[in-house]
Amino acid sequence: MASITAASAQDRDPTILYEGNGTTVRTHLQAGVNAVSEQNLFWDFADSFAPGAGFNADKNWLEFYIKPGVSFEKTLDSGQVFYGKLSAVASYTLGTDAYDYGDTGRTTIEEAYLGLRMQQTEGMGFDFSLGPRELKLGTGMLIANGGSSGFERGALKFGPRKAWEMAAIGKITQGAFAATAFYIDPNERPASDGHNRLAGLDMRFDDPRGGYLGLTYVNVVNSDSAYIQAAPGGLGAPVILPGARDGTNAFNLYARTNPFSGAFENWVASADFAYEWNDRIDLAAWAGRVQLGYTFADLPWSPTLTYSYQSFSGDDPNTARLERFDPLYYEGSPSAWATGSKSSMVFINSNVQAHGLSLKLQPTRQDSVTLRYAHIRANELNSPIQFGQATRLDTTGATANVLSGVTNAHLSDDVFLEYSRIINRNTFLTAGVSVSIPGKGIKNAVPGKVPNWTGGFLNVVVNF
Repeated sequence: MASITAASAQDRDPTILYEGNGTTVRTHLQAGVNAVSEQNLFWDFADSFAPGAGFNADKNWLEFYIKPGVSFEKTLDSGQVFYGKLSAVASYTLGTDAYDYGDTGRTTIEEAYLGLRMQQTEGMGFDFSLGPRELKLGTGMLIANGGSSGFERGALKFGPRKAWEMAAIGKITQGAFAATAFYIDPNERPASDGHNRLAGLDMRFDDPRGGYLGLTYVNVVNSDSAYIQAAPGGLGAPVILPGARDGTNAFNLYARTNPFSGAFENWVASADFAYEWNDRIDLAAWAGRVQLGYTFADLPWSPTLTYSYQSFSGDDPNTARLERFDPLYYEGSPSAWATGSKSSMVFINSNVQAHGLSLKLQPTRQDSVTLRYAHIRANELNSPIQFGQATRLDTTGATANVLSGVTNAHLSDDVFLEYSRIINRNTFLTAGVSVSIPGKGIKNAVPGKVPNWTGGFLNVVVNF
């Protein structure tokens, strides 16, 4: 009997502070350190366009973050569960990062929500929460990253802040079907707060076999954020439309197949499509992605090969309508919605398209190696690619004209090799090297030779 008691004490979850009388109080901790090295940042554009700014295109820096928290659940006599969580993020950058910020960091509240959930006998469930917390909808194409990091907050690459500054979330489930209504306020940096507020509804069906089908509707209830529009014919400076995001609507349809059988059992396919409109400013924009993957299950290391094509509309300079897609708050990791590895630091998901290939190998249960390649192009020539970038003076003719965007669609080719290891159930190591090779669209915009942009990182993260 004594040995059983000792074993039970040893197996007890160390994160539980208190458990009894229908109440569980649990601690949480995430932390990480990341070493980053970059050479010829942004293809060394600063040397051509701002030689007097003193920007060093070769940088090395360290990032740190820690996210402690505590949560509780209380089961009421009625069977309802009252729950909540409180956490904070402290982050810091030692040295100078890619955007010339360094030796800086901030501590901010991350999660601070209370909620109530219940399950009816007929299988219907209800869940409502209020307060800062994370919310990701669909595949993260539009709604995923509710918090901003980097710059004065530090930890640019880690991006440890994910929670929305305020979120009201109501969810109803019935079997495999779920409907989620939401009102969210992003946790933006004070220096770039656009006073954005969004609301909407997500409806999703998750098949027990693994596939899903969902539809998200988003309405920008309030925003001071500007949009940018190409000048007529692409000649002249782009037009800034203050507060144009206010009132924008978006639909996102997303789907993934169930596991196939027979000859197609190792295949998987997924697709996303989004459409945006705003009658106040005559906006009509679209975006989409298709993915097809195959696992060579009979080969050593179980190689998985995935092809993807994603495209985000740009503003056609030959129309009065605005067609530039707004990616809102997408999940920007290489395994999610980043357009390229390094290039995603320059090109947001607007007026770009990319063919992507990834090959993942699993040498052991703890180790994985992934090689990613992206061929990145512009959708519209002479049209803004990212806000405030790719605008220049064209002096090739008799008259000097201001141009925005690029004159050749090929932007870059990115290659990214990543290694991940599960050290133990709570500790994870990731390392990677990458290179971005400029295409003709980039080379034609810069006088002289444009170098390759290279870099690497090594990080360790703990999660309890």
